[in-house]
Amino acid sequence: MADSSSRFGFVAFAETWNGRMAMLGFVIGLGTELLTGQSILSQLGLG
Repeated sequence: MADSSSRFGFVAFAETWNGRMAMLGFVIGLGTELLTGQSILSQLGLG
Protein backbone atom coordinates (compact mmCIF):
# COMPACT_ATOMS: atom_id res chain seq x y z
CA MET A 1 0.00 0.00 0.00
CA ALA A 2 2.82 2.44 0.70
CA ASP A 3 3.91 4.37 -2.39
CA SER A 4 7.56 5.33 -2.06
CA SER A 5 7.56 7.69 -5.07
CA SER A 6 7.33 11.37 -4.24
CA ARG A 7 4.67 13.59 -5.79
CA PHE A 8 6.29 16.85 -4.68
CA GLY A 9 9.39 18.67 -5.84
CA PHE A 10 10.86 18.47 -9.32
CA VAL A 11 9.40 15.11 -10.28
CA ALA A 12 7.58 14.17 -13.48
CA PHE A 13 4.16 14.01 -11.79
CA ALA A 14 4.41 17.51 -10.33
CA GLU A 15 5.84 18.99 -13.52
CA THR A 16 3.06 17.44 -15.61
CA TRP A 17 0.36 18.96 -13.42
CA ASN A 18 2.18 22.28 -13.29
CA GLY A 19 2.18 22.38 -17.09
CA ARG A 20 -1.50 21.44 -17.28
CA MET A 21 -2.50 24.16 -14.82
CA ALA A 22 -0.40 26.73 -16.69
CA MET A 23 -2.13 25.82 -19.97
CA LEU A 24 -5.53 26.03 -18.30
CA GLY A 25 -4.71 29.45 -16.84
CA PHE A 26 -3.55 30.70 -20.21
CA VAL A 27 -6.76 29.55 -21.93
CA ILE A 28 -8.95 31.09 -19.20
CA GLY A 29 -7.02 34.36 -19.43
CA LEU A 30 -7.33 34.45 -23.20
CA GLY A 31 -11.06 33.66 -23.02
CA THR A 32 -11.63 36.39 -20.45
CA GLU A 33 -9.73 38.83 -22.63
CA LEU A 34 -11.85 37.94 -25.67
CA LEU A 35 -15.14 38.18 -23.73
CA THR A 36 -14.44 41.51 -22.01
CA GLY A 37 -12.37 43.24 -24.69
CA GLN A 38 -9.83 44.31 -22.05
CA SER A 39 -6.35 43.00 -21.56
CA ILE A 40 -5.55 40.95 -18.47
CA LEU A 41 -3.40 43.76 -17.09
CA SER A 42 -6.15 46.35 -17.49
CA GLN A 43 -8.61 44.01 -15.79
CA LEU A 44 -6.25 43.89 -12.82
CA GLY A 45 -5.86 47.69 -12.89
CA LEU A 46 -2.23 47.56 -13.97
CA GLY A 47 -2.50 48.72 -17.55
